[in-house]
Amino acid sequence: MSFLAPLYLLLAGAIAVPLVIHLMRRKVGVRVEFPAARYLARAEKEHSRTLRIRNLLLMLLRVVALLAIAVAAARPVARWVGSGHAPTAIAIVIDNSLSSSAVVNGRPVLDQFKSMARDVVSASASTDRLWLVTIDGRVRGGSASTLRDEINRLEPIAGAGDPAAALSRASGVVRGSGFDARQVALATDGQRSEWQHVPPIPNVQLVLYVPSIAPSPNHAVVLAEARPIRWTPRGAVAARFLSRDSTTYRITLNGRTFARGTAAPNEEVVVRASPPERGWVDGTVELEPDELPGDNVRHFATWIGPAPGVTISPSSGPFVKSAFDVLRTTERVVEGHDIAVVGADELSALPALITAPLDPVRIGAANRALERAGIPWRFGARRTGESTVRGAGFEGVTVAARYDLVAQAGATAETLAVVGRDAWVVAGPRYVLVGSPLTAEATGLPVRATFIPWLGSVLTERLVGEPGQVIEAQPGVQLPRPRWADAMETPEGGRTPLGDVVDVPPRAGTFFLLRGGRRVGAIVVNPPPEESILDRYSAAELADRLKSERTLVAPNASSWATMTFRAAARRSLIEPALIAALLMLIVEAIAIGARSRRVA
Repeated sequence: MSFLAPLYLLLAGAIAVPLVIHLMRRKVGVRVEFPAARYLARAEKEHSRTLRIRNLLLMLLRVVALLAIAVAAARPVARWVGSGHAPTAIAIVIDNSLSSSAVVNGRPVLDQFKSMARDVVSASASTDRLWLVTIDGRVRGGSASTLRDEINRLEPIAGAGDPAAALSRASGVVRGSGFDARQVALATDGQRSEWQHVPPIPNVQLVLYVPSIAPSPNHAVVLAEARPIRWTPRGAVAARFLSRDSTTYRITLNGRTFARGTAAPNEEVVVRASPPERGWVDGTVELEPDELPGDNVRHFATWIGPAPGVTISPSSGPFVKSAFDVLRTTERVVEGHDIAVVGADELSALPALITAPLDPVRIGAANRALERAGIPWRFGARRTGESTVRGAGFEGVTVAARYDLVAQAGATAETLAVVGRDAWVVAGPRYVLVGSPLTAEATGLPVRATFIPWLGSVLTERLVGEPGQVIEAQPGVQLPRPRWADAMETPEGGRTPLGDVVDVPPRAGTFFLLRGGRRVGAIVVNPPPEESILDRYSAAELADRLKSERTLVAPNASSWATMTFRAAARRSLIEPALIAALLMLIVEAIAIGARSRRVA
């Protein structure tokens, strides 16, 4: 038997009251003999034994009543006498996050959790209800054999999962079972970064197991990205590593190794390349495997194509021509007719970087050209006066003259920069539209240091090659479907149509996005970098963070299943304690009442 509120046992000190009263009644004064009282003394002597027994009985009844009230206030629970356990609703929560795949003593931690979960299932009865909840929040229910198969198929996910969602769903299913015995059995490695936010678990008892394992030394790839996303055809791969010492790495592209090297701890490595591959390709940054192999590989994706040929209209101004010359010397662009940088009044074909015309008289011609090109925007009223531009890459840029950009029906373009609440730069399929001429008189953008990088990103990333982009995602999350994609390709080559919501796979890798069977982008799935930091809570520390009705900590793996069902068979003894107190008071009242009638 144990107590949920043991401090209330201090109320048991109240039993001193009837004891003191009883002792005070035994106090004997000075004995004086009176001849007239001989008959009373003789009667008292004859009945003294009966009186002592009655007084002792009353004292015991009062003491037991007070003890029962104190015990009830302390909320006692105990296992009922007998074998087996009461019908129980049990949700087994298994931490199958990336960190659980760490190898300890030659065995992944997750394998130990799976063995413990099978023990719980084997110890269950046909009257129990069982669920398996994984750390990503997935819930499976069913018979013991069904859950055993689910446990055997369990694999680590590539991220941290969502412990708050897992515990909330586990507690929700057991509360909804209608059973009095409701248990959540949690097995986790207690990784600190994973258990920062824990929801309350009301009306549920939690049985917790955290293995006593010291964090092992770990090295990991925590950054791998292509810079820029589109190579024309030159680009770079940036990587960073978590390690205690220098580590060797390998970079692959489309399955081919193109770089090896050694990096210092937390050093960012940038490897430049001009590979022969073309189109959307995937790559990896890899380390030698260690005790946690799941974070030794990190994925990236890039588009590779020839440098786009760009035509610069004379009306674009000298700043655009100078920036183009800089980009051409770095071989990011060449002269050609793939992309035009042109005033809207001279627009004849897409793709193009389109600016407002220099002459306000040409606004009508510019709008007609936009209509012919199928661009759902028009130039509106002309605005003057210096204003500040807001948008990524436009810090410190001002505008002195601009036109309102008026969206037409069906406009779905992305707004890249705004002035006040008005769009100033918008981008859509195969076009980028600017609400001002790119001259120093109209805007400060051409004279800013950010102009050349911005122009380069527009020409080589937004307007070159196929549409689409790379989407970075964590395993198991949901994303809205990109409007430019209709299917997803797995690393094995399988294709899955996309609905309104994209379910990101729970494993790491590059999953290409398709449109009409052609690759137009990619979803790159990698674990969060903090999942590679293996600092852990102890069982006691994690138990303090978990807000459940009652948390029991299993001292070892073998006792976890036993404690789950032992806790399930525990029942509250508040009602029996209160009934015992009431019975004692009733018996006391009867005894006092009988004595009063005899005296009368």
